[in-house]
Amino acid sequence: MPPWSLLSAGPRLSFAARCSRRWLSCSPPWSTSAQQPPPRWGDTLLLPKTNFPLYNDPSTDPKVREKTTEALYRWQWDNAKGPLFVFVDGPPYANGDLHMGHALNKILKDIINRYHVSQGHRVYYHPGWDCHGLPIENKVLKQLGVEVNELTPSQVRAEAEKYAHKEVASQMAQFRELGVMADWSPETTYRTLDSDYELRQLEIFKAMVEKGLIYRQHRPVHYSPSSRSALAEAELVYNEAHVSHSVYVSFQLDSSSEAMSEPLRSLVAGKENVGMLVWTTTPWTLTANMAIAVNPEMRYRVASVKDENGRESVLVYAVDRDEALQQVPGLFASPPVVLGEIEGSDLVGSSYRPIFAPLHQSPSALPSLPIIASSHVTSDSGTGLVHCAPAHGAEDYAVMQALGLISSSPTRSLTDAARTASDGSEIVCHVNGLGQFTEDVADVVGKDSAPELVAKDVLGDGGRAIVGLLTQIGALRKVQRFKHRYPYDWKTDKPVITLATSQWFANLDNIKDDAIAALQDVQFVPAISRNRLESFVRSRSEWCISRQRVWGVPIPALYHVPTNTAVLDSESLGHILSVLREHGPRYWWDGPVSAFVPPSRRDGLSDAELSEVWQKGTDTMDVWFDSGTAWSQLDDLYASLGAASQEGKEVKRTFGSDVCLEGTDQHRGWFQSLLLTACGSAPTDARRRVAPYSTLITHGMVLDETGKKMSKSLGNIISPMTIIRGNGGKGKEDQAYGPDVLRLWVATVEFGKDMTIGPTVLQQCVETMRKIRNSSRFILGSLGDKPFENKVEHKELGLADRYVLHRLHRLDKMARAGYETFNYPQVINELSYFANITLSSFYFDINKDCLYADRVDGIERRRVLTVLDEVLTTMTRVLAPVLPHLAEEIHATLYGPQSPSVFATPWTPLPEDYVDAQAEEDMDKLFIIRSKVNSLLENARKDGVVKSSLSADVAMNISSASTSDVIDALGREEHNLKSLFGVSGVSLSDRSVDETAPSWQYKDTLEIDGTEIEVSVRPAALEKCPRCWTYTRPVGDELCKRCTDVVHA
Repeated sequence: MPPWSLLSAGPRLSFAARCSRRWLSCSPPWSTSAQQPPPRWGDTLLLPKTNFPLYNDPSTDPKVREKTTEALYRWQWDNAKGPLFVFVDGPPYANGDLHMGHALNKILKDIINRYHVSQGHRVYYHPGWDCHGLPIENKVLKQLGVEVNELTPSQVRAEAEKYAHKEVASQMAQFRELGVMADWSPETTYRTLDSDYELRQLEIFKAMVEKGLIYRQHRPVHYSPSSRSALAEAELVYNEAHVSHSVYVSFQLDSSSEAMSEPLRSLVAGKENVGMLVWTTTPWTLTANMAIAVNPEMRYRVASVKDENGRESVLVYAVDRDEALQQVPGLFASPPVVLGEIEGSDLVGSSYRPIFAPLHQSPSALPSLPIIASSHVTSDSGTGLVHCAPAHGAEDYAVMQALGLISSSPTRSLTDAARTASDGSEIVCHVNGLGQFTEDVADVVGKDSAPELVAKDVLGDGGRAIVGLLTQIGALRKVQRFKHRYPYDWKTDKPVITLATSQWFANLDNIKDDAIAALQDVQFVPAISRNRLESFVRSRSEWCISRQRVWGVPIPALYHVPTNTAVLDSESLGHILSVLREHGPRYWWDGPVSAFVPPSRRDGLSDAELSEVWQKGTDTMDVWFDSGTAWSQLDDLYASLGAASQEGKEVKRTFGSDVCLEGTDQHRGWFQSLLLTACGSAPTDARRRVAPYSTLITHGMVLDETGKKMSKSLGNIISPMTIIRGNGGKGKEDQAYGPDVLRLWVATVEFGKDMTIGPTVLQQCVETMRKIRNSSRFILGSLGDKPFENKVEHKELGLADRYVLHRLHRLDKMARAGYETFNYPQVINELSYFANITLSSFYFDINKDCLYADRVDGIERRRVLTVLDEVLTTMTRVLAPVLPHLAEEIHATLYGPQSPSVFATPWTPLPEDYVDAQAEEDMDKLFIIRSKVNSLLENARKDGVVKSSLSADVAMNISSASTSDVIDALGREEHNLKSLFGVSGVSLSDRSVDETAPSWQYKDTLEIDGTEIEVSVRPAALEKCPRCWTYTRPVGDELCKRCTDVVHA
């Protein structure tokens, strides 16, 4: 008989129907003795048997946890033969328990590292902690119940170090519960307080000093009274809803000014009270006023205004601001009467009286102050005249320094400062490090009024007192609430001020072009994050690196007391670092100053004499400089491993990290400080344009389930430890999910954006995990918890088998692509689809009968087990980076608990032989028919004529040309159609065959590629087999033919 698909359409269909019926009825009867008890047919079935439990959290097994974390890290470092993969850990701050951001961050890093281990790469990953700075210092003081001035600096440092070590240990234990692969010993972790780390940091600082990038200057900087320290731009957050009490005030024009222009003089001639109208949102800065700036290219109006009592005064303001000013309620008691207009340049050179001169005991002793020209004055807001206090405004400082009116030397006396118009000397400042007015404010407001200001917060009572004084002297025109964007301290969430202090700065103008060039070779994930980092780097011209804190890495500057000058150069640093290498970095604080004075500056003085001439600096480095030098710990690594470690890599590195990953807030923090310290200290010109990372990955923030930011005040904080351990309650939100569910959540979110977490999404992850676990359990049960050895050749596989391997190859390829591009949702979606649809809904479903009821060594069963063995291996490889505990559990069940880690065997690509487009095309056609059969079966169930689909047969009547692909596919797969459709029998015939009408049937017609197929579901033609439960047993026989053969064998 020729193959079915070679017959012409009519004969082959009718032959198939006859042959099928004849085969089903040829089973010999099963003979038994009437005296014997009926056989237990279930005992003869090959039901799945496995030690793999339905529900389990393998992470609770210390052996599993150790195998896949610390032991695995040490094993791969000692044994991996692939290229080196370096991941520098951005150090979390060592303060408090982990939050969801920590968990997201560390799990993402771990997925990346584990994928590289699975590829046979040698992974370098040393977890780190940021241990210096204000939060730890404040925490220690709070715990001790003391103020900072009640302890010596050495006591604060000792307590802070003790607290930091305790917090590192606490966070480390929590990170371990996340299943992070790392060696957590001191040698393979780092802390920014480690002596060797601090010494490397100081070497980088020295290199930047030698390149002329570090300088000291007395100038306005962002200053946080709540932190009592200067802040860099990266340490600021902006409050869009901040409200300031702005004021409109008038400065009295000095009519005796010799430099007054003729146009202005003629307009104000004979006028007694001529005021320069100024608006400011920081009235507390008025005590430090040193000039008024106007735009020389703008026009200004001179107008007469009468108050409520009819008293006349004259005000000067910008013409372009007239309409807006007249809209300010109460600013003008009556409509201004224009006296004339002049150019801004006609105002320049005139002078005015200090605004608080009427309060001073000797007003005439206070010199007048200048009106200056500046392009930073615009008509966008205010009055067109800007009060300049260079101690409290960067633009004020810049314009007055450019005009030679100030230097960067500090002063407190307004009397002295008034002479800056002629000699360009000091900045006026009356605010201390607490953000309070000092006693020197009496130089401005007089001795009688000073007590109303001294020791009061400029952002609180001090600011309100200033408004009171302005009212008292008649200078106040209007107080107005003003909502605007204002900088806050990112650590304390309190407003900052701009304050002139002596600080150390890094010149970024000489670095940032190289830094931007270096970023061009960096891959950004997501790609749009490139713009954010580049814009931050471009916008910075300097970096304030000094902090007035006790707990930190010192800026090792020496101060020459007689000349009040700082010494910080290559020679002094070289000597100081040699001392610190011998005694440790803490020796800077504890050792005598004489130990640090280089020989060339000792001038024959004794140690005691040197202590009178020299002082050690007390400033500490910005913590961003601390963490930003983390790349330097890799220099010894690359030197020891050599070029061989880079073989096989697209991007070969000699320093820095292959990947860095942190939250989006680090564009203004760690990502920048890594880049700037690397470029700024580069030993060669070529290195200056190489970033300390090849790939930069950014993740968003974790929000609650409603999309709100987590906060204590809202009570919506979700702790990762609570997710893992549970909190003892009985609700779904109280259950212990274990680390793999949390890790699965991380792998399902688009981490480049802000993401949400809560009970609902966690339950979805539990369900996904359950389905993956159940699929694995079914395969393990079918394999008997051991690899299948009696495999068939690929050419012996059936259509469904080849289709599943085709889909498995897609899973393998898509998962690899997802891991390579950090697209973890793609990995999990492909894995879930494969487990739920390809396996559970299809392959498992159609092959359970074969697996349970066929002979143990039957060819069809061997085909299925061959496929399932390959499926389990690949699925385990795919899920391992995300779900390592589950992967280890599967692997140990299959190979024994003493077997090496699942990661010990490299994940290699599946053979290209598995790609079978024809199998997919044929199965797609059969799936269309299967869907129709299922629909008809469902109708039969609803009508109560079918309970189990096995009690039905399917008949297909086909009318088509002999060249139809769908007919060929049906013919080739005729034997497997009943399993595919989940029924007991399938018959194929053309419409010319007459058939007896069944007792009931459900039919419908569909068309596939021009082939019309009538599908009918009808009662099964044979009886139910008590062993396999299919309706394939001939009447009178005890079992169906297949079961009879198996039992006899």
